[in-house]
Amino acid sequence: MLKEALRARTAGTAKEKQIFIFGHCRLTVLTPRLIRVEHCSDGAFEDRASTAVWFRAFDVPPCKATLHRGTITLTTPEITLTVHARTGTPQTVTFSNGKTADCLNFGNLHGTCRTLDATFGPVPLQDGLVSRDGVSLLDDSRSFLLDADGRFCPRKRKGKDVYVFAYDHDYRAAIQDFYKISGSVPLIPRFALGVWWSRYHAYTQEEYLGLMKRFAAENVPLTVATVDMDWHWTDPNKRFGTHYKGKDGWTGYSWNTELFPDYKAFLQDLHQMGLHTTVNLHPADGVRAFEDPYPAMAKAMGLDPKSKQDIPFRCGSDTFWNAYFDVLHKPYEKEGVDFWWLDWQQGKKSDVPGLDPLVALNHYHYLDNAENGRLPLILSRYSGPGAHRYPLGFSGDTAQSWRVLHFQPYFTATAANVGYTWWSHDIGGHYLGERNEELYLRWLQLGVFSPILRLHSTSNDLMGKEPWRYRPDVCAAAKDWLRLRHRLIPYLYTMDARTHREGLALCEPLYYAYPEAEEAYDKAYRNGYLFGSQLLVYPITSPQKKQLGMGAVDAWIPPGRWTDLFTGAVYTGPLCLTLHRELTEMPVLAKAGAILPLSDDPGNACGNPAALTLWLYAGDGDFTLYEDNGQTDFDTHKAETQITQQLQGSTLTVTVAPTAGDCIVLPKKRQLTLVFKDLEPSVLTCAEAEVTQNAAGEATVILTDYDPTVGIQLHLQGATYRKAVPVKARVLNIFCRWQGSNAHKTQCYRLFKIAKTKEELRRALKRTRLPGTVRRAVEETLLQTDA
Repeated sequence: MLKEALRARTAGTAKEKQIFIFGHCRLTVLTPRLIRVEHCSDGAFEDRASTAVWFRAFDVPPCKATLHRGTITLTTPEITLTVHARTGTPQTVTFSNGKTADCLNFGNLHGTCRTLDATFGPVPLQDGLVSRDGVSLLDDSRSFLLDADGRFCPRKRKGKDVYVFAYDHDYRAAIQDFYKISGSVPLIPRFALGVWWSRYHAYTQEEYLGLMKRFAAENVPLTVATVDMDWHWTDPNKRFGTHYKGKDGWTGYSWNTELFPDYKAFLQDLHQMGLHTTVNLHPADGVRAFEDPYPAMAKAMGLDPKSKQDIPFRCGSDTFWNAYFDVLHKPYEKEGVDFWWLDWQQGKKSDVPGLDPLVALNHYHYLDNAENGRLPLILSRYSGPGAHRYPLGFSGDTAQSWRVLHFQPYFTATAANVGYTWWSHDIGGHYLGERNEELYLRWLQLGVFSPILRLHSTSNDLMGKEPWRYRPDVCAAAKDWLRLRHRLIPYLYTMDARTHREGLALCEPLYYAYPEAEEAYDKAYRNGYLFGSQLLVYPITSPQKKQLGMGAVDAWIPPGRWTDLFTGAVYTGPLCLTLHRELTEMPVLAKAGAILPLSDDPGNACGNPAALTLWLYAGDGDFTLYEDNGQTDFDTHKAETQITQQLQGSTLTVTVAPTAGDCIVLPKKRQLTLVFKDLEPSVLTCAEAEVTQNAAGEATVILTDYDPTVGIQLHLQGATYRKAVPVKARVLNIFCRWQGSNAHKTQCYRLFKIAKTKEELRRALKRTRLPGTVRRAVEETLLQTDA
């Protein structure tokens, strides 16, 4: 029998009131808009949990179903579903507003895929759970089941097992209800949200620790230290005289003591630096006699260690799974390995016919990592619907190319459509491709505003991702971006909790918030995405325009006031335009009323910060900061701080409420800094605290001895938006940047020079023939809000 930690808690049997049976068809109402439709020739329906669906017992409102002339009609308070009774095929859905949609999965907005390994650009995506037509289908007919003892088992009967998601354009509700039947997205550990170092390279113990010290000396915080497969012996045939074929050194469970002479001290040193550690696994070749844990593993499997008989990797053996974790992994976890990187690349076949080993590995590894009381984590490839229960996703080894970079924002956000919210990419690309300083920095910028920022590359000496391997300006910018990612951890962890509790992804497609806006579906803008509750991101994923020496991205700005975090430019949507940015900038827009919490703690520290900064963008807004103890009992050891701001005329009221919950998890005192990012500092006053200016000239209030249990309210008078650089000066700057003939530029600038108002500048733009790049840059600056 599987050990207790490996047995998931499921509830696959629905309540009687949810079920309607007509011959060989069974319909189960899971929510008023989510219906399970089964068809089985012998009427023996399946109640066990599947790899995709764990829970089916819910209280639902009264529904009715009838059979008439071969058609089953099921009516709930929200929809009417028709099903072909003889085949069990869902046919149509009629919504309560009268709209009708066919159950053909047309208009599906896609989901994700298993891996991006060895790709050089876009790849096809599997279907998701949301559709622009309003109805999407999840075909669960071929998935494996989970029995009462936690084992994977095949379906004994052929038939249909389809879930009908009829949510029209309420995409968030569709995914939230999927989590109800599949299980919520777990809370991932806080340290996973910082900067990861990873590289396929045969580091020595001294070399790796020296590199970590170099990052610290450069003031670049890291939170995760990854050791690729060279942590173990990778040349058994040469070293041990074996005769294995193929990739004989990929699988290993014994530390390479030539590279790591004291691996226990190595792991302890990393922890003392504030780093968490993961190492790479390729378990396909099982456990071989040369491995250090082999004697204990052989005994656990009932073998004589003297036989030196290889122990194959077996998905269908309880004894193997128990020993696999307790003998091979738990001892290393006790010595300092925090979690495991599952690098399964050996196909979809196992000793259990039809069972994909990746499904079993993700499931059992994640459950086992929770056994130590800490928040569990793995890093592995996507294994199908339901894989969101096992974060994080490892997207594989991609080429270093602009095409790969351009695909990743869309790929990451679209995965939300199947509930998969925690993709981790090889930031900067893994191998092949080209060396390009601009590409590196643009990719790193995307990484800062991605679910996970994991620097990674192949063993080629020329492909390291350390910032100091790039030219000085790129190096300096890269370090600034990496520091920003670390500072963002309080915001990211709050969004992490939001995903776990509310089923809202960190990265969402634009149509989640704006489902009726045509622009939200437009391919021209599909790389834009919502980053948590406060931000809108448009990564620049193409080379800079040579005429201006700036990067550019087409964007749709939703309704409302949006302020760029890095340039201060303000846009009032809805707008369609091209955004232009320097190499060191990327368009990240904060909505009016946005509140961004950041950490100012030094070094690699990533706990609940003693020095907390709030970036505030004036308007009516609220944000509840989430913090906890970082353990599996986080739900009883959490602290939440509600922060609100309200703008009435020229008065801005900011309230930081007393923290609710378990305040023991917080520092007793904090330095709380409030930065008013878009207010004019020279006229801003506050009765409760002094208003100063920081190095960037922004209005700032610093509370050096803030007690989180008490809270504070600030009333700021003279709250007026900072004035933008005059529009004509912005236009002049664009013309100055334009690389080209001075005579031609002067001629083109003639009408702009004499213009006195923004309207006259618009007329000048219409009457002047400009290169497309220059025209779009002028259009953007004319569309900016000046105050």
